[in-house]
Amino acid sequence: MDAQGRGRADDIDPADQWVLNPRTGNYELRLDSSAGQPSVARPRRAPSASAHRAPAPAAAPAAGAGKAAAPAGPPVRTAPGLPGQRRGGGNPPPGGRRSGRKRGGGGGDRRKKVLLITGGSMAFVLVAASVGGYLYYQHLNSNISKLDVGDAGASGFQTDQAINILIIGTDKRTGSGNEGYGDANSVGHADTTLLFHVAKDRSNATVLSIPRDLITDVPDCPTKQPDGSLKTIPGTPGVRFNTSLGQDGRDPGCTMRTVKKLTGIPVDHFMMADFNAVKTLSSAVGGVPVCVAKDVDDKKSKLKLTKGEHRLSGEQALAFVRTRHAFGNESDLDRIKTQQAFLGSMIREMKSKDTLTSPKKVLSLAEAATKALTVDTGIGSINQLTKLAKELKDVNPKNITFTTLPVDDNPAERIKATVVVRQSQAEPLLAMIRSDTSLTEVKKEKQEAQDKQDALLQGTRAAASAVRVEVYNGGGPTGSAQTTLEWLQNSQGVTRSSNNGNAPEKLEKTSLVYAPNQADQARELADLMGLPASALKPGTADVPDRTPMKLTLGADFKGAGIPLTAPKKAPEGIQRVEADKATCAK
Repeated sequence: MDAQGRGRADDIDPADQWVLNPRTGNYELRLDSSAGQPSVARPRRAPSASAHRAPAPAAAPAAGAGKAAAPAGPPVRTAPGLPGQRRGGGNPPPGGRRSGRKRGGGGGDRRKKVLLITGGSMAFVLVAASVGGYLYYQHLNSNISKLDVGDAGASGFQTDQAINILIIGTDKRTGSGNEGYGDANSVGHADTTLLFHVAKDRSNATVLSIPRDLITDVPDCPTKQPDGSLKTIPGTPGVRFNTSLGQDGRDPGCTMRTVKKLTGIPVDHFMMADFNAVKTLSSAVGGVPVCVAKDVDDKKSKLKLTKGEHRLSGEQALAFVRTRHAFGNESDLDRIKTQQAFLGSMIREMKSKDTLTSPKKVLSLAEAATKALTVDTGIGSINQLTKLAKELKDVNPKNITFTTLPVDDNPAERIKATVVVRQSQAEPLLAMIRSDTSLTEVKKEKQEAQDKQDALLQGTRAAASAVRVEVYNGGGPTGSAQTTLEWLQNSQGVTRSSNNGNAPEKLEKTSLVYAPNQADQARELADLMGLPASALKPGTADVPDRTPMKLTLGADFKGAGIPLTAPKKAPEGIQRVEADKATCAK
């Protein structure tokens, strides 16, 4: 097809024929497809006064405004020698003057002018496309709903730090077609909550599901009001986790604070979705593959499937993630497993070649995601979301592990309706996430740096009585510096220690700062307190004798005698599934 859409098998497609002429610096059409070389107009002589007037009339046929018999539009160039075509484009020279030269001079000049004018038209199209791209960018930006959660989250993210994103699914009926779902009177509780931890080196991720019926303490929550004022919603001890959102006006920032208090893991950002998100996102990727081990007919969720594999989207996808009575023992914990399997499949589908190479699917995903999600202001723009996507794109699904916070039935209840944390399994699991330890075996690209850090713990140890240290509280529970001092002096024999109160600044992780000639003391204190190698911060210059080291207790500090060193392997018996593995719900 040529530029006008008139088809001949041997016509040249101008979109494929524009080449740069190195002699002129202009883009021109490749006129001889067999030669494989661009057709270059002859160099022009110095222009005369009349020549200056030539381009103006030449523009008329190029714009399609003349009275030529050919259809309106830019002149069409074809390969030389095609029948029925004149080399000058089928029209007399402009201005009523005919050239006496058959194949050179004026003809070449005119050809070059026409090509340059057509090139200008193409440049205009490119500019228009850029403007269209900008307008679409602005359109996607306008789709995004964002919420200011204050200091509950981060203002952005750093490329050399782990990222923790809280994904919240609410039970609030929003959007058309959702009248039959959820609680008609719900203020929008945290019905589904997943903490998505992406490793510092982006090699792996852990997705921790938190049961909605978990009994926990909701802390005081400073919440920004519509008028811009700040209102602190009082905390409530011993309540269901899902009330951290919606209840008493609590916003997602309150759920973020509750998760941090519960797990010791700081949350950077949140993404909140309602029922429509599952429907639109599953449809945008062309459906999500799932497998069921038996026939399913759940009247409550309206899920009806035959045994085997299915590709679900829209209403059926929503029914699949909502069902509590189709699989397992019909509990919320079994529904969590079903949701994890669905999300793992969606991740595989989004990262598949069929999705990434389909402009239609990519645009549908962008449209669906920006419309379906509410996010914090730290990632509340296409620019920030694009940066975040780039940070996540290289995480292999085989290194994305879904797991659930280990729980037991609430022993205080005769009729079991809620659950409590199973500390024996939960604490080691949370310690792994806090220390950025993968639940899967991952080949570390930065192993050399890790080995160098671990080497800090290798070498001689000083006697406990020879350890000199000042203890600061930089983020641990209130009174941690004093309780740690008493524990060190009374239980561990570190008598040359002192309580220096609160640190000048808050720290997320506990640190021990020391000089090279204090390395043996640092190793002994690390052993006593269970400090990981990453907590050791050696200086570069020796210090005088009797100079104390500086121990600052961070937000990861749970109490004197509780090790901060994370296990290398996940606790036995925890529920887990890798995102690259398809499983059948049963």
